[in-house]
Amino acid sequence: MPVTVYYCDHAWLNDGTRGISGPGDTREIGRAVGRDDGVVRGVVVEAGHGRITAVRRGVPAPPPGAVRLRGLTVPGLANAHSHAFHRALRARTQRERGTFWTWRRQMYEVAARLTPDTYHALATAAYAEMALAGVTCVGEFHYVHHDTGGRPYQARNAMGEALVAAARDAGIRITLLDTCYLRGGFDTPLEGPQTRFGDGDAAAWADRAGALKGGEHARIGAAIHSVRAVPAEQLAVVSGWARERGAPLHVHLSEQVAENEACLAAYGRTPAGLLDDHGALGPRTTAVHATHLTPGDIALLGTSRTGVCMCPTTERDLADGIGPARALAGAGSPLSLGSDSHAVVDLLEEARAVELDERLATRERGHWTAAELLRGATSGGHAALGWPEAGRIEPGAPADLVTVALDSVRTAGAPEGALLETAVFAATAADVREVVAGGRHIVTEGRHLLVQDVPAALAAAVSAVISPTSSERV
Repeated sequence: MPVTVYYCDHAWLNDGTRGISGPGDTREIGRAVGRDDGVVRGVVVEAGHGRITAVRRGVPAPPPGAVRLRGLTVPGLANAHSHAFHRALRARTQRERGTFWTWRRQMYEVAARLTPDTYHALATAAYAEMALAGVTCVGEFHYVHHDTGGRPYQARNAMGEALVAAARDAGIRITLLDTCYLRGGFDTPLEGPQTRFGDGDAAAWADRAGALKGGEHARIGAAIHSVRAVPAEQLAVVSGWARERGAPLHVHLSEQVAENEACLAAYGRTPAGLLDDHGALGPRTTAVHATHLTPGDIALLGTSRTGVCMCPTTERDLADGIGPARALAGAGSPLSLGSDSHAVVDLLEEARAVELDERLATRERGHWTAAELLRGATSGGHAALGWPEAGRIEPGAPADLVTVALDSVRTAGAPEGALLETAVFAATAADVREVVAGGRHIVTEGRHLLVQDVPAALAAAVSAVISPTSSERV
């Protein structure tokens, strides 16, 4: 079996004790080479067939032939919530104040122009940007299913297949969260570009989604767009589909106060309560945003072990509010992170924003440790996407390694006892130097090895889906 050997100047081994194997290792972590935060100096990682086969710590120098990773190496990051085509909106939606709802109209203009080919090009470039930021797995919340007017493509999953191919071409894994989206609001049919999203009813959605195929780099999950987009009596069809397949289920939850008010008016229940009524909560479910929750909602999510994906850069961009992340974690909801609309693609920024936004809301510091936040960006995100074996540097895990520079203008001078804090609270995506995804080196010295010119690819792909008139107007 071919083996690649990596030498990490420093590596974060998650909890500091897991994943020890190979000659010279010990379950006793010496003070000189290990710390409570799990950062270890001099770590050798051996990988074969896309998996980590051995981890050795306390190695003073690189073995002959080893690939040296200079900086702090962490597991691959998981972007648990993405809408790839939203990347085309960056900066354009900043030119007027607007609201979430005016932003949504601009988003629909882009959705109206997508084709399988332009979507593949845009998603490939967007996923390559993610790879440059250290993302090795993306959860794509996918709802642009059909051609204009809602006409099915001859290959009825052409759009979803384009996204799966885009992830492969960018060198990362994907969980395609095929999304059920049946109506425009509680009492509103789909109209205009929204007709591309709908399958008629949940049974038809399930039939189409069931034809999707995963692969070595791809897994298929389900999503309920929101309780406003799926009638209550059809929620159980989607949750049942996911449960039968052991697949992840994601849902936009309580992103807007208006959604909560409309749900209460229609059903006499909060969105979380409605999902609970129809069996849509539980450990395979991830609630995205979860911004405007009642204490009862927090208890429902926590006791059911429903995960929560926070997307702080999008939530602040759209003025959605600050979600109760710490209260949810305390109640039992695991944390994951996403870049959502891709106003920013930087999982380190998403991680620290969870803590910093909570500081603003409470005027207190220290709600989350750097390790907790990084787990949300790594193992927590992978688990939410149906890859529970990933997000750790340990034998058997996918060989996903991300190295953050410790000598940039943002990270230089960091004390060795605070390298994890340096990565989470000081570094940015620009400090990601090396990325190995599934044993494949896809980024080196900050350069993508599969998509040769990521900025040019992004510029061309965005240009192809932005009409000149809409670009000038927004």
